[in-house]
Amino acid sequence: MRIATVMRAGLIAVLSFAPALAAENRCGWVQNPTPGNYWLDDREGSWTIMTQGSDVEPKGVDKMPDFSAGEFVKTNGYYGYACTCMSVETDKRARRITEIISVKQLPLAKCKGDKSLPKPQG
Repeated sequence: MRIATVMRAGLIAVLSFAPALAAENRCGWVQNPTPGNYWLDDREGSWTIMTQGSDVEPKGVDKMPDFSAGEFVKTNGYYGYACTCMSVETDKRARRITEIISVKQLPLAKCKGDKSLPKPQG
């Protein structure tokens, strides 16, 4: 019994130091100014989704829709920005989205009307 108690206590201690991963709902401007460059600007700042030439991209990146099929502002040929809400996991220190769980594109007016959001680039 004593060994089981010690093992259980050790497991609890290890798990208490593991980072808790939880989905966050982040809403704001998804910026795609050039090929392969995406980030999300929300009320807390800018979150890198992916950058051209980097081999780091979030899990679930295939869940990103074709933003130009909805309300979308073109700023550079086929590239630009859209208003979205995303369920994601993040690396807060690196200001990077590490996993995309879902993405919902919203009308541009939703983000334009949100005074806590920065103005989109372009």
